[in-house]
Amino acid sequence: MWIEWTIATKFLREGKAQSVLILVGIAVGVAVIVFLTALITGLQGNIIERTLGTQAHIKVEPADEANRILAPAEGTVQLVLESRRAQRLRSINNWQQVRDVLDTLPRITAVSPVISGPAFARRGEALESVALVGIDAERYQRIIPIQDDIVEGEFRIGAGDVVVGRQLAIELGMRAGDKMRIDGGQGRESVVNVAGVFELGVRELDARYVYLDMKQAQSLLNLPGAATIIDVTVDDIFAAKSMASRIARLTGLKAESWMETNAQLMNALRSQSLSTQMISVFVALSVALGIASVLSVSVVQRTREIGILRAMGTTRRQMLGVFLIQGALFGLAGSLLGGAAGYGLVAAFNTFGPKLFYIPVDQTLLMGATLLATLTGIVSAALPARRASRLDPVEAIRHV
Repeated sequence: MWIEWTIATKFLREGKAQSVLILVGIAVGVAVIVFLTALITGLQGNIIERTLGTQAHIKVEPADEANRILAPAEGTVQLVLESRRAQRLRSINNWQQVRDVLDTLPRITAVSPVISGPAFARRGEALESVALVGIDAERYQRIIPIQDDIVEGEFRIGAGDVVVGRQLAIELGMRAGDKMRIDGGQGRESVVNVAGVFELGVRELDARYVYLDMKQAQSLLNLPGAATIIDVTVDDIFAAKSMASRIARLTGLKAESWMETNAQLMNALRSQSLSTQMISVFVALSVALGIASVLSVSVVQRTREIGILRAMGTTRRQMLGVFLIQGALFGLAGSLLGGAAGYGLVAAFNTFGPKLFYIPVDQTLLMGATLLATLTGIVSAALPARRASRLDPVEAIRHV
């Protein structure tokens, strides 16, 4: 192998200008792949984090109520105009047992029962429609860390204390420490103390959510001892859909993952990934064509030298190896330079960019890009190498 290595490196040193140009081309291509892939990965991670920062990975709810149709009397014909039955606010049957079962399932990281329903918030003459969210504070914090989003006051629920969204506080003219009246309908009212104000960053949630303890929410919604939803998080967010299906089969309840409730987001993420893959393929193709063209020109320029080497006893297999080694060296060296440049671009973006989100640096990305570029170099060198190995020594020496 040392013969092939010696000849290959000698050819590369003799054609310094060509070698430098192709190395620069490969480095630029790899830098584009590394930076683009890291950028899209960081962007997707930021989007998912912001989206899932305000919701559970899986929501477990009672199954939809179906219409009940009485059997017709014998000998009569019954014509039925069936429409979807209106769904009422209901508790999950035996939700404590369901919660405990979910706690034992592998891959589930947090389980939190919730009772949620509509109500009105009053303060003076102002009236706003709100969503009451009754929670077990300790469990719910593992789903959505509300305490980290408090912008005024403190996170404290129970004993008449609630926390509200920033937009709702603005619309009702409230601050932490103020009082407001919650009307659950049919005479169910309660005056509560606003212990804190949170900001989730989603206007609709900040304008409607009122967090309180489960017992007070159960009383206001006239569902004593109830839980209408069980929120679940899993260790792999992209396994949420399959885990939701498993929960539905196990419990007989309706389990919906974030991937189903955010279908448009999933389409956008898939489109981003597809576009990145397409760009990487085209860049890799252009790199391959560049290596193949340079080595093809090298074969033509060194036809006589190849003929002399063949006449001196160099085998076809060794000559094939010479150009395959050149292709591998081009890919390896270019990928290392390009990887360093790509990481430099990532560092520059994180340091001097708009700081809208952070691009993580994944070490496996450089390894993958290096392997891809090296294999691309070997594959693209195959045709010129095959041509060089098949040259007839006599004709090659006569070549002008």
